[in-house]
Amino acid sequence: MMNWRWFFNILVGLLCLVVDFSDTQLVINVRNQGGDVVQENIFANVTDDTVSLEFQRSDGTLITQVIDFRNEVQILKALILGEEERGQSQYQVVCFIFHFDKDSFISSDAMSKLRQKNPSTIRTPEEDLGRSNYSMDYTVVLPHSGLISPFVADLCAEAGEATYTRHADLVLWAAAQGIPETTYLTALKKFPSSVNHFMSNSVEDDVRPSVSSCTSMKKMRSPCQCHLELCIGWYPCGLKYCKGKGQSKNSVMTYRCGIKTCRKCHLFAYYVAQKQQCLWDE
Repeated sequence: MMNWRWFFNILVGLLCLVVDFSDTQLVINVRNQGGDVVQENIFANVTDDTVSLEFQRSDGTLITQVIDFRNEVQILKALILGEEERGQSQYQVVCFIFHFDKDSFISSDAMSKLRQKNPSTIRTPEEDLGRSNYSMDYTVVLPHSGLISPFVADLCAEAGEATYTRHADLVLWAAAQGIPETTYLTALKKFPSSVNHFMSNSVEDDVRPSVSSCTSMKKMRSPCQCHLELCIGWYPCGLKYCKGKGQSKNSVMTYRCGIKTCRKCHLFAYYVAQKQQCLWDE
């Protein structure tokens, strides 16, 4: 019988080959902190004003990042392989939707103009931005997720109810769009009442689930709070500008002369119905 992990890795490799010759703007070889080299596929869509980044971690997890500049939304999707030796024969998908500061990534237009002189070069980021922690409050209802971003529904289709966001991000989106926070109510779903996490008539109800961390949970069928860290090892986080002589004798002109690259990690805490869905958090 064919090993399903082997088959999955072959399938991902074939998909990456298709992406390389069609949609990908840049293919970057990145050395991560563990010393492994991963290949990132980065694509900029100027029409949609988005930048997408995808790579496969050494443990087989497939990470997809989408930056939606118009709506100030960042989507991080993880396709995680099951642990066969612990009874998981299928993969699982989770999506995290959160606010994105426009000045923390170069624009889609600037990204679309980047080119590599040496595609085989193994790259490392110039700056490590550390880790941000996120406690996810709500599940996103995919049929209504267009209120947040038009790209959530398709990208997170396999994740289903395992698509999460936070109240803090809703506040920022509402302010940016000039709309009431309650506009997003139909795009959110309360957590099960059995864990005392609910949303009544307003997204202002920021009640944390009263469940234990999956790290300390022993019962595989019990609900718990899962933790998952996703790191982007290399991405263009800003533009570099240099100064040169202007047209007149003593004038100085500023021009774009490169990009600044960064590494960034995100640690998500979120509710799962049973520890079996979070075996890595031990």
